Formats: sequence, C-alpha cells, structure tokens
Amino acid sequence: MANVVMNVEEIRASSSEIRSMKSQVSPEEWALRQDLAALYRLADLAGWSDLIFTHFSARVPGEDMHFLINPYGWLFEEITASSLVKVDVHGQKVDDSPYPVNPAGFAIHAGIHTQCKDAHCIMHLHTHDGTGVSAQEDGLLPISQQAMVVCADLAYYDYGGPGHHSDEGTMMAEAIGDKHFAILRNHGTLTVGRTCADAFIRMHFLEQACSFQIRAQAGRGIWQPNQGVPKVLADISIPALDGPVGELSWPALLRKLDRVDPTYRN
Repeated sequence: MANVVMNVEEIRASSSEIRSMKSQVSPEEWALRQDLAALYRLADLAGWSDLIFTHFSARVPGEDMHFLINPYGWLFEEITASSLVKVDVHGQKVDDSPYPVNPAGFAIHAGIHTQCKDAHCIMHLHTHDGTGVSAQEDGLLPISQQAMVVCADLAYYDYGGPGHHSDEGTMMAEAIGDKHFAILRNHGTLTVGRTCADAFIRMHFLEQACSFQIRAQAGRGIWQPNQGVPKVLADISIPALDGPVGELSWPALLRKLDRVDPTYRN
C-alpha cells in the first residue's frame, strides 16, 4: 500500500468503459497483457487479493524500460488485458491510457525489474499466511516439501514502510540479488520470473509453504529449527521452477479462467 492520495472521481470514471488495446500494440505485448491480466484473475481466485492494494507488473517485450501494471482503484477480478497501463521506470504513463496508476505502488517494482536477474514479471502479495510468516523471527521454516523447494532460493528484506522511501526498490533489489522468492518482513511475499507463469508457480509454492507452516504451528509438536532438518525433507531433490513447470501448468490455469470468466482477455 502506498501513501498517495489520488483523485477519487478519476478512479471511478476510469472503470466505466474499457477500450480494446489489441490493435494498438504489438502481438507480443498483447500476449503479455493477456498473461498479466490472467495473473491478477488467478490471484483473486486463489484468495490472494487485498482490495485494490498490491501490484503485479511485467516488462514489455522489446521495450526494456517500459512495464505493464494494474490501473489503480481496480479490484484484481476486474483487470483485463486492455485496462493494464504501460509505464516507464518512474511509474509514469507512456501511452494515452485513460486509467490512473499509482507511481508509488510501482516504485519497489522498478528497482527489482532493472536490477534483478529474471525479473521480467513481479508478483507482490499481502496474504494472511504470507504476512504472518513474514512477521516471525525465524521466517519460513523448512518443514514441508513446498518450503524445501523455496528455501534455497529465498531472500529476506526488512520492512521499509508503506512506499515511503524513493530508493526502496533499489534496496529491495540488493537484498533479493539473484534469488526468485522474497519475504518482505512484516509486509508480505514477492516472487519474480522470466514469465507470468514462472512468477505464479513460484508464488503458489511460497504461499503454500507459508500456509502449511501457520497450520502446523497451530498444532502440537512442531519441528524446531535447532533440531535439524527432518531426513525425509533433507533428501528432497529441489526442482527448478522455471520453464517446463510453468509451461505445463499455465495452459491448464488459463483453461480454468476461460471457464470461470474469459473477460480477462479483452
């Protein structure tokens, strides 16, 4: 959530009618717009939305310093390919989109997009379980198969406030380095990927790991870090969550969206 005040009437008016962008952008950008819109819809179906707050963004193919992000004031369930807004690295609109953006909301994404390997797509969430784990001193514990997939590729970033610092994106990028998962302490979760599919699959594993931890902690006899990693978990072969995993999963997820509500493609 960023500390900006926007014109409420502008936000309300922007959602009244969506004009198609398909004929105004390259085929590559249109395909990305559909994937990023799908990412928002899938996050909503998963119960990961936080009203109009948090953002996903993606780098426009062939335009290294241009990115797509959601129109500010819209719910995840409303996002479409045409409503996504193209911005520059400062979060300023670079086309004539009628939809408002939240530059402060894009600030942390900009540094990560420009400095982190594979950060062509970024997801950032404030879920109950992800934020719950982010507030724990030990962070994510390697107590589940999903957590073991995540932990070797996980970075942590100390809370810097709700978008207060103009250089927070740079500091966050430095903390993430070459990792693909991040827990923002006392804040939430974040993943990056070369594609929307890769970012989503990573977030699926990260959020599952956080949920399993919160549920385990509600029971009795949870494994503690100083006891050593359980052998069955230590023996797990950690797969790379790039390429094939997303390529297999993404078409199935899009088929699900098409059955539920295909308007994300508009």
